[in-house]
Amino acid sequence: MDQEALDQRRNGFTLHGPEGFEGMRKAGGLAAQCLDMLTEHVAPGVATQKLDDLAYEFIMDHGATSATIGYRGYRHALCISTNHVICHGMPSAKALKDGDIANIDVTVIVDGWHGDTSRMFFAGEPKVKAKRLVDVTFESLWKGIETVKPGSNLRDIGRAIQTFAEGEGFSVVRDFCGHGLGRVFHSPPNVVHYEKFKDRDGMVHWAPDITLQEGMFFTIEPMINAGRPDARMMRDGWTAVTKDKSLSAQFEHSIGVTADGFEVFTKSPKGLDRPPYSAA
Repeated sequence: MDQEALDQRRNGFTLHGPEGFEGMRKAGGLAAQCLDMLTEHVAPGVATQKLDDLAYEFIMDHGATSATIGYRGYRHALCISTNHVICHGMPSAKALKDGDIANIDVTVIVDGWHGDTSRMFFAGEPKVKAKRLVDVTFESLWKGIETVKPGSNLRDIGRAIQTFAEGEGFSVVRDFCGHGLGRVFHSPPNVVHYEKFKDRDGMVHWAPDITLQEGMFFTIEPMINAGRPDARMMRDGWTAVTKDKSLSAQFEHSIGVTADGFEVFTKSPKGLDRPPYSAA
């Protein structure tokens, strides 16, 4: 438990103080550095397992731990989700192809704190529609982040993301969400990326009605599809893909609620926050 922090349960959520913020800056910073390191290696012909190996070596060389290796049986330091894969794609010997888009997701543990982040990458030159999807997904993430402050609501995050993404002609995945984190990898609250939606039976589903408080830590990680929002799971039990085989994109940051707004723990130290990174 945080010695300096409030770090006590209020309405089911842990509220952190200065020590927690410092811990998350270190963990989030290292996760962001890992993605920075991978940038020059993402290219056509490179196997996704090679990227995973590089990430594992980087994490170990910096005295940190991978949060995903061994998590519920997962065996990799990264999730790499290409093209129509929504999330939790598993690294393999399969090589990236020219025009592929890929989300790379990494979570590290530094001194007990979790840094969790993901970015989109281009292998070669993406098609126009794929690049537009990635751009809209990046902007959707920041529309959500910019609502964060004490007294605002989780629904504000979802509303901002959903309104923007759907206004651009894309759809928001409903099956997966952001989450609380800190010393625990996944904890309350669930951060969904919509305000509300109506299912096929006509039932309306709302985002949680939860007021944000200073000291809350969580991820915002919208998954945006070029087609419908529906997902299906592959037989490996991890990989989620779009049901209609349309492209999907995702960005993720770890966030802390401050006294007057938010702090992003996982921004790129090199400014490599959105592709094409060669232009950064």
